[in-house]
Parts: sequence; structure tokens; C-alpha cells
Amino acid sequence: MKTRLFAKKSIESLLQQAEDSTSHGLERTLNVFNLTALGVGGIIGAGIFVLTGQVAANYTGPAIALSFLVAAICCGFVGLCYAEFASMIPIAGSGYTYAYATLGEIVAWMIGWVLLLEYVFCCATVAVGWSGYITSFLKDIGIVIPPYLLSGTFNVPAIFIIAIITILLLLGIRKSSGVNNGIVAVKLGVIFLFILVGISYINQENLLPFIPENTGEFGKFGLSGIWRGAGAIFFAYIGFDGITSVAQEAKNPQRDMPIAILASLLVSTILYISVALVLVGIVPYQQLNVADPMAVGVDALGEELVWLQFAIKIGAIAGLSSVILVNMMAQARIFYAIANDGLLPPQFAEIHPEFKTPHLATIVSGIVAAILAGLFPIDILGELASFGALLAFFVIAIAVLVLRHTQPDLARPFKTPFVPFVPIIGALTSGLQMLTFPLHTWLQLLGWLLIGLLVYFTYSRHNSLLNMAKG
Repeated sequence: MKTRLFAKKSIESLLQQAEDSTSHGLERTLNVFNLTALGVGGIIGAGIFVLTGQVAANYTGPAIALSFLVAAICCGFVGLCYAEFASMIPIAGSGYTYAYATLGEIVAWMIGWVLLLEYVFCCATVAVGWSGYITSFLKDIGIVIPPYLLSGTFNVPAIFIIAIITILLLLGIRKSSGVNNGIVAVKLGVIFLFILVGISYINQENLLPFIPENTGEFGKFGLSGIWRGAGAIFFAYIGFDGITSVAQEAKNPQRDMPIAILASLLVSTILYISVALVLVGIVPYQQLNVADPMAVGVDALGEELVWLQFAIKIGAIAGLSSVILVNMMAQARIFYAIANDGLLPPQFAEIHPEFKTPHLATIVSGIVAAILAGLFPIDILGELASFGALLAFFVIAIAVLVLRHTQPDLARPFKTPFVPFVPIIGALTSGLQMLTFPLHTWLQLLGWLLIGLLVYFTYSRHNSLLNMAKG
């Protein structure tokens, strides 16, 4: 029983699987530019356009810039661990596949189950933010969406954008990546424009005190608020994780995956901190507890900058679209990887003969994300997505240590530097940030894990291709 639960896939079999996929399955078409654009497209969006205001208003005040820095450092340590695995095991599956090779099937299943939660809740969270921005934009041009179409029980714009992106993803990785490249260009241009114009409108009084005094409750401003804020906006860096899920579609993953992961993290961190400082400088942080804080910031600049209001909102709408695209793309490939190992029904591993995409997995991902976006408020969705990401990051950092110990001579195109310190710090920072989440978030994730165990012991364990091969 124990042997079956912790059975591991060999690195050799994973590499053979990657080789086989080239001839029949997912298509290797992505270069380093495409991968980096997917990373930037997946990272930049939620942190700037959705969660910045809520975190500043509820946890950090102007010190949200420090929360972004703390989260970036933590992600940097974990990103180095992901880079080692992505270059060494260049197939779909991300943390699920890495855990399967190092920690065994049951751990891999639970990480894959958590990743499914992470990506679908990420898509739903950002779709709710997208709804806020499109509503604001349409209102500016005289089109008012009835409130009953925007409520938590039936958020029509959020469902609409998920449906459109699902269709795009079904058409193939080439088209999806090309659209993402264009969206990222628009998004970065608008962000630079906001920084350059907004910096001259900063009111220094809005930045003081830079670290508001703690209210007496842990995580409510002060130093603990910075740490709590970092945990909440960790969600904003999930995009680099999404890059690894398309490793099986990269032309030269051994070289390009580490470059794309680290470059996208660096670019995103610089822009996050810059935008956060400008935003809380323009608008008092107490007024930013909304789903579309950047729209509020632009509105505060005055009527003479109405052209910038339109530009920023268009950039936000495009930017959030790319985040949904990248995370839904990753979600479908996690489904594909798990099903490919027999732990989910084989239909999820089917590849469309013409478009070379996991079409059923993509459709199911879209349906689930649309339901969540239409029913749940943004704060619940965002916290669960962040928590799931932190748990996956913790396990991957540990997995690097395990594989370095069990297979020290394994060929590694990219090596995480300063082992064991970098993985240990990555695991510790991820674990400590998990401790800042409220009890109800822990209970919600525990409930999801228990459902996962039920699925594993009733279906996955009996259909595992690895265990069936071992008899």
C-alpha cells in the first residue's frame, strides 16, 4: 500500500514522455520571447489592476510597495527551484510532475489537485476584476450595465470574458500565444504611461505614514500588515508558475524556461512596485478597497486627463484578459498531465487532431471558472488562489532538496544556486506566509484536500498507469 502511494516516475521515463509528445500530442512552438511574454502576461494584471487597492486599504497602507518586494523575494527563491525542474523535466504538469518524480504519487496528486484549485480560482478572481473595469469603461461612454448583471450571484461580464478566452485557447497555442504577445505590448505601454503621468500627481501626504500603525490585530497594518499583504498579493506572481505548465510546448525548454521564469519575475516586480507607489500617492489608501483600484486612481486625476482614463482602462481590460488566458492555459495542461498518468479520466488527456490542444480539459476549465466568477466575491477567490500557490511553492522547494540528495549526479541544464539555502529559504518564506492566512482559508483548503483524497482513493489509485505497470 505504502509503496503504491509513494511510487515515483523516473526522470528517464519523463524525458521519454517529452520526446514522444513531439511526434504526437502537444506542439513545440514557443520560443523564449513567447515564454517570457506568457510569464509577464500571467503575472502582471491581478496585482496592479485588482488586488493592489484591497491590500493597501486593509493590510499595508502605502507600504504595499514593501509587500510586493517581500513577495518578489520569496517568489525569486521558489522561481529558482522551478527553473531547475523546468529545464530538467520539460513536460506539461508543472509542480504536479516535479512532485511525481521526487516525492511520489500521492504527494503529486495532492499538489496537482491544489494547482487545479489555484488556477481556476485565479481565473475567476481576475475575471471579477475584469468585470469591474469593463463596467467602468462602458459607463464612461454612456453604457450602463444593470447592477443585477454584476452581482456576486450572476456576474455576466466575468462569465463573458472567460467564454471568449476558452474559445481562443481551443484554437491552438500559436494563436493563443500570438494574441497574448499583442495584449502584453498594450498592457506594458499603458502601465508605463500611467507611471510617467501619475508621478507628477502624487500627493506626499498620501504616503505618510508610510507604514501605518498596527490596529492591535495581527496583519492589520504595521510590520505584520506588510507580511500579511505579501501573502495576499503572492497571488499576483502566480504567472511564473504558469510558464512551467507549457514546457512541453517550448522549442528549447532546457535553455529558455529558466530565462523566461526569472526575466518575467524581474520585469513584473519593478512594474508592480512602481505602479503601487504612484497609485497610493494619487489616492488615499483608505479609498482603494474596490475591485478596480487603478480606475479609481485614474478618475482622481481630473477631467483634463480623460484621454488617460480611457487608455488606462483599456490597458487594464487587456491586461487582465492575458492573466485569465495564461492561467486557463495552465489549468488545462494540469488536467492533461494528470489524466495522462491515469489519475483523472483519459478524456482530459485527449489532444485535438487539428489544433493540438487539450480541448476537453480547456472546455471544463472554462466552465468551472465561469461558474466561480459568476457566484463568488473577489476576496474569497483571491485568498484561496494565493494559499494554493504557496502550498505548491513550499512542496517544490522541498522537492529540489530531495532530488539533490537522491540523484545528485542527474544532468541539470539549470542548477538552483546555493543549495540547500535557496530551497530552504523558499520553503520557509512560503510556509510563513501561509501562517498569515485566517483560519477559514485553512479550513477551506483542507476541505478541498479531503475531496481530493476521496477522488484519489475511489478512482485515481485504481487507474494509475504507473502502478498498473508495476503490477
